Amino acid sequence: MPTRQLTPGALMLVGFSALAQTPTPTTVPTQTTNGAMTSPRPVVETEPKPYDKVITSEFKTQAGLFKVHQHKGKLYFEIPKTDLGKELLLVATAMKTPAGVDHAGKEVNDEVVRWLMQENKVYLTQVSHAVVSDPSKPIAEAVNNSNQDAILMSFPVEAFAKDGAPVIEVSKLFTSEVGDFSARPLLNALTLDASRSYVEQARAFPGNVQVDSVQTYTLSALPPGVTALPGMPSLPPKSGSVKVAYSFVALPDKPMMPRLMDDRVGFFSVRNVDYGRDEHEAKHRAYITRWKLEKKDPSAALSEPVKPIVWYIDSATPAQWVPYIKKGVEAWNVAFEAAGFKNAVQAKRFPTKEQDPQFDPADVRYSIIRWVPSPIANAYGPHISDPRSGEILNADIVMYHNILQLQRDWYFTQVGPLDPRAQTLPLPDDLMGELIAYVVTHECGHSLGFPHNMKSSSEYPFEKIRDKEWLAKMGHVATLMDYSRFNYVAQPEDHIDPKLLIPKIGPYDIYAVQWGYTPIKEAKTPDAEKATLDVWARKQDNEPWLRFSTPGAFGSDPGENTEAVGDADAVAATTLGTRNLQRVADMLVKVSDKPGEDNETLSHLYSATWGQWTRELNHVAVLVGGYDSQNKHGGQSGPVFTPVSKARQQQAVKYLNGAIFQTPEWLLKPEILSRIEPNSGSARLLNSQKSILRNLLDRNRLDRLQEQEADLGDRAYKLGELLVDLRGGVFTELGNPAPKITPHRRDLQRAYLELLNERLNQAAPAPISSPGFGLPSSNPQDDQRGAIRAELKTLQAQLSAKLPTTRGALRGHLEDLKDQITRILDPKFATPASPGTTSLGRRAVQEADSCWPSPDTAYE
Repeated sequence: MPTRQLTPGALMLVGFSALAQTPTPTTVPTQTTNGAMTSPRPVVETEPKPYDKVITSEFKTQAGLFKVHQHKGKLYFEIPKTDLGKELLLVATAMKTPAGVDHAGKEVNDEVVRWLMQENKVYLTQVSHAVVSDPSKPIAEAVNNSNQDAILMSFPVEAFAKDGAPVIEVSKLFTSEVGDFSARPLLNALTLDASRSYVEQARAFPGNVQVDSVQTYTLSALPPGVTALPGMPSLPPKSGSVKVAYSFVALPDKPMMPRLMDDRVGFFSVRNVDYGRDEHEAKHRAYITRWKLEKKDPSAALSEPVKPIVWYIDSATPAQWVPYIKKGVEAWNVAFEAAGFKNAVQAKRFPTKEQDPQFDPADVRYSIIRWVPSPIANAYGPHISDPRSGEILNADIVMYHNILQLQRDWYFTQVGPLDPRAQTLPLPDDLMGELIAYVVTHECGHSLGFPHNMKSSSEYPFEKIRDKEWLAKMGHVATLMDYSRFNYVAQPEDHIDPKLLIPKIGPYDIYAVQWGYTPIKEAKTPDAEKATLDVWARKQDNEPWLRFSTPGAFGSDPGENTEAVGDADAVAATTLGTRNLQRVADMLVKVSDKPGEDNETLSHLYSATWGQWTRELNHVAVLVGGYDSQNKHGGQSGPVFTPVSKARQQQAVKYLNGAIFQTPEWLLKPEILSRIEPNSGSARLLNSQKSILRNLLDRNRLDRLQEQEADLGDRAYKLGELLVDLRGGVFTELGNPAPKITPHRRDLQRAYLELLNERLNQAAPAPISSPGFGLPSSNPQDDQRGAIRAELKTLQAQLSAKLPTTRGALRGHLEDLKDQITRILDPKFATPASPGTTSLGRRAVQEADSCWPSPDTAYE
């Protein structure tokens, strides 16, 4: 494969004398405890000393990737001459954080680095693999000249070992801010205070060296986003300390042969621009991230791997969950067997000191499943990989303790009526264990190279979601990597075995493992594999459940919902899901009523029920202005994007008019509300209604309606028709001879007008990128203004016609609505755009690549 042509000699330094025999005075700024910089102080650089004068007998020495010497707060690296210039992966991870600050285990950064020596200095440089070329090509030298390493820090050589290895004192590397490895953004801090930071320990292993550093930052006395008002007394700054683990990881001497990415199949990837290609362009190349699996017997159809993928289960894990975690990891073996590997994925307990005295979780040779005592209801499965080839080198999975509560909430609200075990709290251990196994399998999938595939939940025929035989063979979703949790479409009368309610390894998972991990023996280069990989990718044409989310859809495909089951027909799925939620609402008081306990559990589960229902309703809302999609490459006929039919869009709005814009009395239960809050649930209802309305009136959605009208004419569901249909649902009473409008409905009507005001009078957010790059951008010349103004005038006329027949409070409400419309239509009353206002669709694009989902979508 192409490689960068940078050698140790590629480091170019200006102003170096050939041999500096005399001390050279320099000046460096110093930093006070509050982060202020003082005037420079002179520093004299000295010649290297004899080895035994620097590394004395008092030092503790460890041998590994390179030698580590530590004593009384000083840390030295002894780097073999043969390792100078070799590329390493430097990974910084926040292992401990202050209470309430993000989460332990969060990666700060990872970059390729290397040590280079020039005269009596060693430089830590940052290496980029973003631009590459075949070294045999004439352009290789120009690529090399366009890829100068960045110098992160320099270190005087304190001594030389007998074999010529330089010895450098590196403590400052871990007690100061270097490049993008600073933990400052994690704490939203002002400055790092080196005087209150120190190296805690260093450990050397054959494949990596890890240094743990405690760093203390000065924090603002005010909360984020709050500025001091004039005359406000100044407050002393606060402090926050974080423990950061820095790991230098050896990259393979010979990179694994990479496999080219195909965006029809979901894999994480490493990317570069290859100038050594024959194409008439700067060719972007992407390689999938995957573990290096080689068969012990290359000729066998099924063989054990030379080196299996093994996760070690943290000894802090509660004992009752260990078997389920092991089960969750090894569930992937059925997929790897289809790729030709037996027992490829394994899980083991931490070995005891007697079993393996050298075992250390910090050793990069071991991938760990960590159990973290944290109130965060989450889990995640990152990995680190070789940027040259995509080979995954290590993958630590983190399970936060409160993932138990999250699983309880989801299972209870989604399928509680279908499983007798879930109708009493707490859930029994056998059920909770299965839920933990499901989470582990999902996170393990990320650590094997697989991103989320949100399309999968919509690719099965809807009627199969309640078919026991289908569920036993295929599950209710084709992959564990979708955010499709438990089968809330199934009904009690279906008599589904509860074990079939939980997602399992599905046909897409097996297919993706086959596509990414099956050896193609006859291919000797990544390009030689392309024809075979294309044939495998085209299986999606006839088996839709093998499809992956469509790039460039940007939230337009209603089949790519999160937290959805059976959204091939979102209206039918939400109808059945609501029936189960109505059963859940009837169960809430009974399951949460414990002698001597307060109503916290009742309040929590009631909120979870509202949240579940609102999510399901939003699966219906996204049909409006939607496009069904299938990612296709050259040679595959048919469109990639097809507008959702007018009939389906109209059906969606009709359903929402009846389900959420009419007051859902089944969820506003006095026997619940009277126990947890002194109101009738108005705020909860209005929040859900506004969520749906904002989704329906999203600027990008309205843009797509306009595009569909331009494409389809009268066969399209037009913006004006949407507004008329919404008026019929929100202002139903205006069609009655003697209308009665309840307080809940009055709230909804006022809120609807407020949202129309936002769309009419608030400026659209600035585009996040040029439309030329395919990202959605509100069109300032679109029809939204005209359509909204026409709708408001029609509504105003209806209100005027109704006023003569009304009296009292109802008349006051209608007059207020009419006045509200007058203010919206008059430019002098236009509401200014609030800072940071964005549409839901744009926000979804901004968050698309985030490692952390929103609170509603929980774990990665």
